[in-house]
Amino acid sequence: MGTYAEPSEAEEVIDAMETTFGLERDLQIALRSNIQQLEQGLKIIDEGKELTTEAGKIDITAEDQQGVILVMELKAGAANPGCIAQILSYMGALKEKEQKPIRGILVAGDFPPRVVFAARAVPNLQLRKYTFRFSFEEIK
Repeated sequence: MGTYAEPSEAEEVIDAMETTFGLERDLQIALRSNIQQLEQGLKIIDEGKELTTEAGKIDITAEDQQGVILVMELKAGAANPGCIAQILSYMGALKEKEQKPIRGILVAGDFPPRVVFAARAVPNLQLRKYTFRFSFEEIK
C-alpha cells in the first residue's frame, strides 16, 4: 500500500484552476444550449465557438431582437473587479469592427459589492447571477 502525501501548494493551485476552467466550460455549454433562459429572442452569432478579438476570446457572442450585439463573459464562482475590465475590453474591440450597438452581460455565481458598483457605472453592461438546480434519478 502506498503512502498518502499532502498535495503541494502548487498542485492545489493547478487543481483549482482546472476545476474553474471545467466549470466555466460546462457553464458555457449549458448557456449555449439554453440561451433563451438568459433573455428571450437571443440568437448566438459566433458559430458555436469563442470569438477571438484583439482583446481576447469572447465566451459567447449573440444578437438580440433589436440587432444589438451581446458580448457574454462567464465566470465560475464570484466575479472579481478585473472581470469588468475584461468584458469592457471585448466590447471595445468589437465596437471597432461592428457598425451595430454593443452591450455586455457578465454571468457569474456571485458579485462582490465592488463589481456591482463598477457595473452600475456602465449603462450597457448587465450582471446575471447563475444558480444550479440538481435533479436526481434513481438507477437501481
